Amino acid sequence: MRINVRIAKILGAVGILLVTASVLIYGTGISYNPSMRTLHGSGNNKGNIYRTVTEQEVAPMKREKATFVTLARNSDLYTLLESIMSVEDRFNHKFKYDWVFLNDEEFTDTFKALTSALVSGNTYYGKVPKEHWSFPEWIDQDRAARVRQMMAEKNVIYGDSINYRFMCRYESGLFYRHELLQPYDYYWRVEPEVRFFCDVDYDVFRFMRDNNKKYGFTISIHEYPATIETLWEETRKFMEKHPEHVHPNNMMDFISDDNGLSYNMCHFWSNFEIGSLEFLRSKAYSDYFDSLDQAGGFFYERWGDAPVHSIAAALFLDRNEIHHFNDIGYFHPPFQQCPIDETFRKEHRCACNADKDFTWNSFSCGSKFYDVNKMKKPAGWYDYVSRNP
Repeated sequence: MRINVRIAKILGAVGILLVTASVLIYGTGISYNPSMRTLHGSGNNKGNIYRTVTEQEVAPMKREKATFVTLARNSDLYTLLESIMSVEDRFNHKFKYDWVFLNDEEFTDTFKALTSALVSGNTYYGKVPKEHWSFPEWIDQDRAARVRQMMAEKNVIYGDSINYRFMCRYESGLFYRHELLQPYDYYWRVEPEVRFFCDVDYDVFRFMRDNNKKYGFTISIHEYPATIETLWEETRKFMEKHPEHVHPNNMMDFISDDNGLSYNMCHFWSNFEIGSLEFLRSKAYSDYFDSLDQAGGFFYERWGDAPVHSIAAALFLDRNEIHHFNDIGYFHPPFQQCPIDETFRKEHRCACNADKDFTWNSFSCGSKFYDVNKMKKPAGWYDYVSRNP
C-alpha cells in the first residue's frame, strides 16, 4: 500500500531546522535550458551532454515518472541520511523527485520521520515480500550452507552471509516488481555511505528519455572470479536457448575478450545506477533472471546483482542505450569518480580530488568501455592509469 508520509518538518532538532532552511532557500521553480555542450566523448555513445538549469530561462519542466530507490535497514538510518542530503544538495532540491525506501522488515517511525524530512519529493516506504527475501523452494539449503562455509574459509568477501545473498537476488531481479515501483519508468539507486561531489544541474531522467538511454553508471570494475564461477556458463546456456533476446548491436566486447567464450569480469558498479524500469520488466531481462534464479547461483555461489545487471545490459540492449555519467562525481567506499577536467570541477563546484578518480585506473573497466564504443577519452586520462585511488 502506498503510504505518503510527507510529515511536518518541525521536529525541534537543530539538524532538521537547518534542513528546513535549505528547503526554503532551494525550493524555487524548476527551469530548463535546452542548450547542450559536450565535455568529452564521441562515436556510438555521444558522451555526456550537460543541460544547465537556470531561474531565468525556460519555464518549469514536467518531471519524468522517476524515483530514487533505496534498499536499507533501520540500522542504516544515519549513514543513509548523509547520502540523502548529498543527493538533495547536489541534484534533487531542484527537481523534487520521489524516493522509495524498501526494507525486509518494517521501517520505524523514526526512520520515516527523519528521511522524509530531508527528501524534497514524496517518500514511500515498503516491506519486501517474504518470498523475495528467503530461500526459493528449489534451493538445497544444506548445499548452500556448505558453500558458505567453504567461502568463509577462503575469506571470500560476504562469502558466509545469507542476507547478502538475499540482497543480491532481490536487487538482481525482484526489487522492480515491488508495488511501490509500478508507477515509475526510471529509477536511481542510492545506498547508505555514498557521496555526490558535483552539482548536477540537469534532469538526468529527462536526459535518459531524450537520448534513449536505458542504463547509466559511474564506476565500472572487475568482479571477484570466486563469487561467480558458473555465471557465464549459465549465461551462455541462456543465449543458446534464447538467441532472440540478444541485441544485434550488443556490447559483448565489453564483457568478453574472446567473443563470448569467457567473461572478463567487467561490470558496472550497481550501488549507483540510473536505469529504465521498462528494461528490467522486459521479457528478455525477466527470462534471464528467472533462468539464473533456477540455476541457484545466488546461493550455491555468491552471484552479485552488479554482474547480473551488467551482463544483461551488455547483451540485451543496444550499446548506444548504455551511458557513462562522467559528469557525476560519486563516492562509494572505497572508490570514487571525480571528473578530471579542472574547469568542469570549478563550474560544478566539485568537492573531490581528481587524483583519486578510479575511472582510468588499471583495475577499472572505464577505459575498455570507451575503447569498445570508440569514444574519445578526456585529455590527460593516461596520467591516472597507475594512480592509487
